[in-house]
Amino acid sequence: MRPAIAELGRRAPQHFVRVREQRRSGYVTACVGLGIEVHGLKAGVGRFVEVMTERGPAPAQIVGFRGDATFLMPLDVLDGLEVGAEVRLTDSVRTVAPEDAIGRVINARGEPMDGGPALRPSDTTARTPAAINPLARPPIDTPLDVGVRVINALLTIGRGQRVGLFAGSGVGKSVLLGMLARFTSADVVVVGLIGERGREVQEFVVDNIGDSLSHCAVVASPADDSPALRLRGAWLATELAESYRSQGKNVLLLMDSLTRCAQAQREIGLALGEPGTTKGYPPSAFALLPRLVERAGATVDGSITAFYTVLMEEDDLQDPVVDSARSILDGHIVLDRALADAGVYPAIQVSSSVSRVMNRLCSDTEAEDAREFKALWSRFREQQDLINVGAYQAGSDAVLDRAVKLHAAQETFVKQEEFRSVSLGEARAALRSLLGPGSVPQKTADGQETL
Repeated sequence: MRPAIAELGRRAPQHFVRVREQRRSGYVTACVGLGIEVHGLKAGVGRFVEVMTERGPAPAQIVGFRGDATFLMPLDVLDGLEVGAEVRLTDSVRTVAPEDAIGRVINARGEPMDGGPALRPSDTTARTPAAINPLARPPIDTPLDVGVRVINALLTIGRGQRVGLFAGSGVGKSVLLGMLARFTSADVVVVGLIGERGREVQEFVVDNIGDSLSHCAVVASPADDSPALRLRGAWLATELAESYRSQGKNVLLLMDSLTRCAQAQREIGLALGEPGTTKGYPPSAFALLPRLVERAGATVDGSITAFYTVLMEEDDLQDPVVDSARSILDGHIVLDRALADAGVYPAIQVSSSVSRVMNRLCSDTEAEDAREFKALWSRFREQQDLINVGAYQAGSDAVLDRAVKLHAAQETFVKQEEFRSVSLGEARAALRSLLGPGSVPQKTADGQETL
């Protein structure tokens, strides 16, 4: 064993030098679809390059290699690209100075989109830091007031928690994100608008965030950006949140959306020849999600509480990205189209939503109140068709009788005006007042439920 170790020690420096050897320029040999094949260039995956086109240098990123060929993904449209075009390695893209980003709207390159002055570069390069040791993460034991009554009372969120916001199109997720950004008690809010329509960027900043932009940093990479640039936007928003966390602040990270990140990685993976699995997503798309999500959370310095929106295609909770996100997050909030159609906003389906750390953040009485509310809400929905047609006879089920009696009050409890904040204490007091006398339904010896 000792000779082998000694031999490894002698070989290691040579091996290290060989791996670190770089060739800072190369030339384009092929361009098919989104991918560019380059020969002569040797550098690590994730490094940034410039491709010389007829219109001047254009940025791109190294995303893979095969044999002597290096594969690039452009960050811009490469009009005027020709075979044999020179490719040059550039310095790593730098993230922006976090103190300059507050109150600003920037793109994925760290450039201002709001017409303001340019942002200073940060001292740190845009490289993925080492993963947080799971044993170094402090427990989530402090609630974060988000100003939304139904979340505060029934789905209490803790500092450092990662939550999925599952929603189809047009059910009010942008409005809910705006409420979280305005009402939260967090020190700083970082918003990542990734892959959404360009029209929605200004609407979200002006209508949903409004005057609260003074304590927000917004990173926008709309749908017409290249897939590599969209992913860069997600990483930049996360890097900014990490910078504020390292300063000892409690940060709220709002990422809209995690699905668009997975779709961007799908475009890159398929362009590199990865096999498509469920709905065409390659393995790298599902590997990306935990890498991004695990960057958030609490550390000994501060915390990042993150909300990631996840689009449910055709309102399908079994969508592969939805299913993957549900397994790696600390809870999820489901927006229901039927509630939105009925005018209930935010359209949170409390019976399908869960906060996995809520029991650590509230008293036994508060937890019991939340469970009773959900039990009554679920019972009413199970029998709603019978109730609507008048087939249910009052007095046959004590729990359902109570659910019918309280359902109108429950819907009013879930509803909240867009520009009205409800604190954590107010939400819990309102829930206790709504339920009044009673307890969580219990099963008797014969299997019947009673209050």
